[in-house]
Amino acid sequence: MRDAASATALTTRAPLFAELALANITREYPNAPAHLIAGPAELVPPRTYHPAFYGAYDWHSSVHMHWLLIRLLRLPPPSDADGTQRQWREAAIRVLDTHLTPEALAQEAAYLRAHPSFERPYGWAWLLALTNESTALSSEHPAAGQPPLHDESAALAPEHPSAAHPPLTNESTALPASARRWSEALAPAAAAVAELVLGWLPKATYPVRHGTHANSAFSLGLILDSAERAGQARLLEPVRAKVREWYVPEHGAAVRWEPSGQDFLSPVLCEADVVRRVLPQTEFAEWLSRFLPELDEAAHLDKGDEEGEGGGAGFMPPPRVSDAADPQIGHLFGLCLSRAAALRDLAGALPPGDPRIAVLSASAGANLDAALSATASGDFTTDHWLATFATLALDGGVAAR
Repeated sequence: MRDAASATALTTRAPLFAELALANITREYPNAPAHLIAGPAELVPPRTYHPAFYGAYDWHSSVHMHWLLIRLLRLPPPSDADGTQRQWREAAIRVLDTHLTPEALAQEAAYLRAHPSFERPYGWAWLLALTNESTALSSEHPAAGQPPLHDESAALAPEHPSAAHPPLTNESTALPASARRWSEALAPAAAAVAELVLGWLPKATYPVRHGTHANSAFSLGLILDSAERAGQARLLEPVRAKVREWYVPEHGAAVRWEPSGQDFLSPVLCEADVVRRVLPQTEFAEWLSRFLPELDEAAHLDKGDEEGEGGGAGFMPPPRVSDAADPQIGHLFGLCLSRAAALRDLAGALPPGDPRIAVLSASAGANLDAALSATASGDFTTDHWLATFATLALDGGVAAR
């Protein structure tokens, strides 16, 4: 369901999104650590525990901002004449080379194993998505046996490279070699996440339906999209089984109860979006009618609109953001973007000609338009994370590439 306009919008914004990601993942403070302090000896700087993911305010944002950089690197490379594009790509490769090392990721994996509820399940899912993305990049640009062509001094350079650094000699060989190293370095952390997921699912009696990080459906969807290419295909059947157990029996959801005041996820859409991943198309279309009758009602009203002005504009309209600088109210910009991604994916999962497609697509467009300009506001409370969700909305989910 992604169109040429979305692809152009992402390509145009790629340098800005990359600059946001680079600035955030190399910025240690402000920081909101989720580490439970057991004693004064544990009062240490964030990068002591997290040498790879110390920046971007919190661990999960750092992980998904690394994901964002790799997703942007997977866009078609620029022409030789496009110096702006080349500059951010070279900077991204250098910073990722600095962060995604075997030593740093081994420490991150050890931390996850030692703190089994840390970032459960949202951060776990993003770590698998990051591994998936680096593996995809390395497989798209095979360059086996060719060493990276950037010089050894790059590892000693400042973490946020400036234009003063010499350019990479040849990105076409440097990038695949780096991507293979990133993927291999991430593998132990991905394995740690898989073990944690497999330990958690059997005791997770009920899903969490919050519109924030704890939401179970959003994270399970990311895991389903990422696990195989992240080298953790053992997760697929247990997660699919849990999705069927928790969500397939559901019916009669009400979007009129959303949003809550600090949501960046729609509990209803997250649930529908994860179910589309486990049901065949026809069965999913029938399930969606049972689960979300308000969508059927909106589609029926639009079909009967004599003025032809329906199109789903009234279905899940964008929320009003009363204070963009408030960290919690600002979550509503993220809600618009995550809604847009989910609504488009749901539309793409329905059979051709289904009248609900127009409703979902119109709502997706309205939500995307309401928040896209907020991704680079200059306010750290939103700048440290929104570009990731804008990319999901513009480029498709983790599995879209």
